[in-house]
Amino acid sequence: MTAPTGKPTGSEETGGRVLAALVVAVFGYALMQTLLVPALGLLQTELRTTPEWSAWLLSAFLLSSAVLTPLIGRMGDQYGRRRVLLWVLVVYGLGTAGAAAAQSIGQLIAARVVQGSALSVLPLSFAILREALPPKRLHVGTGLVSGVVGVGAGAGLVIGGLLTDHFSWRALFVLGAVLAAVSVLLVLWWVPEGRHTEGGRLDLAGAGLLGLALVSLLLALTEGPAWGWASWRVLGLFLLALCLCGALAAVEKDKSNALVDIGEFTHRPMLLTHLSAFAFGVLSYVFYVALPRFAQTPHEAGGYGFGASVTVAGLLMLPGALTVLPASMSVGRLARSAGERAPLAVGFLVSTAGAALLAVAHTAKWHHLVFYGVVGIGTGVVMAALPKLIGALAPPTRIGTANGINNIARTVGGVVGSQVTAAFLSSGTDGGVVRGSTYTTLFWLAAAVGVAGAVIAPLTAPARTGAAEEPSPALAPQKPGG
Repeated sequence: MTAPTGKPTGSEETGGRVLAALVVAVFGYALMQTLLVPALGLLQTELRTTPEWSAWLLSAFLLSSAVLTPLIGRMGDQYGRRRVLLWVLVVYGLGTAGAAAAQSIGQLIAARVVQGSALSVLPLSFAILREALPPKRLHVGTGLVSGVVGVGAGAGLVIGGLLTDHFSWRALFVLGAVLAAVSVLLVLWWVPEGRHTEGGRLDLAGAGLLGLALVSLLLALTEGPAWGWASWRVLGLFLLALCLCGALAAVEKDKSNALVDIGEFTHRPMLLTHLSAFAFGVLSYVFYVALPRFAQTPHEAGGYGFGASVTVAGLLMLPGALTVLPASMSVGRLARSAGERAPLAVGFLVSTAGAALLAVAHTAKWHHLVFYGVVGIGTGVVMAALPKLIGALAPPTRIGTANGINNIARTVGGVVGSQVTAAFLSSGTDGGVVRGSTYTTLFWLAAAVGVAGAVIAPLTAPARTGAAEEPSPALAPQKPGG
């Protein structure tokens, strides 16, 4: 909508500034997801540590993200999303600066734990967008922010390789700290205070049980290959996670200020939306782990691969990252023309097609460039469809919390996908080199997960048209001030 002069109205200008500030904040988080991956080998050498400890630089970030995100999302719903977002960006910036100055692997892992708070930028941003943008621009805004996550993750692989090759691994964190500082300033200047705040006391008991359950589950998944999946430590952690989930359900049932609304897990559309996020995480990380490994394998060693450097391996995945953004921004139009259920199913089907093409043909560089680009299109659609569905199903006072739990589901799926892929690569070796057929199996596995996601997708949204504008009655707002 424009004023008679053709200039944007004040509300449109404000919405544009809010969107710009959130895009910068989300891009900084998305970049840090993968920026460190190309430098893991160098870090192992410079910090004089083992592969097991260097792997914790990724695992610590994921664990911290999964534990902190629902709690921070809930704090945003209760105390104001802008205020909480600012504190998250400040803490994330300090953690990133600390990582740049780290002198040992222990200090760097501790800094990565602090950095894990940045995942909550995503659910907080989606909640802010629903308040700041008019309905007809909300689809575009959500799609843009969702797409930036994929673009940032893909760009992180390339930028991480370039900075590591030409400067130092510390430059990775200097870049992250600068982006965090810029984000704080933009949020201060351009993001207004929100309207929907629930108030009340924070559910610390629920947060503690959820955090312990997630730590137990993710620790079992990340250490399973090293400790042995049938070892008493891994089985004990899985059992502990199950018991803690049961305790969480008992504690949160009928609680007015519950961090985890049990109704979200008995209401089929919301439960299946979280399950879709889990499947998406599995599918995404199969490619994150497998494609660079394939590209870096010398052809003379395994009869496949390109012998690519870290930077070139990242560049081969860049088209898949660049296609995410335009695909994400198409979700609103697709939902209006084909219905609320369509985008998620279409996204999974397109990703499945890309995975199947890679399973059939992956021996040339153009196969990776083109076919992973197809996967990127599907990725963009799924990433924008998930927060849109959460907005349809959750009441305004729980948007941040529900998006936080959805991001946890995707994070857990990512851990499962990376560990399953690592297990396949470890077991599918011959003479110390991964067999080419192992990659074919992994790409077909990703295609199968995509099919499962497409089957689930039609069940994630209410049948009625325009469901995105009203939360489900099953998830009505809880009593205030609980």
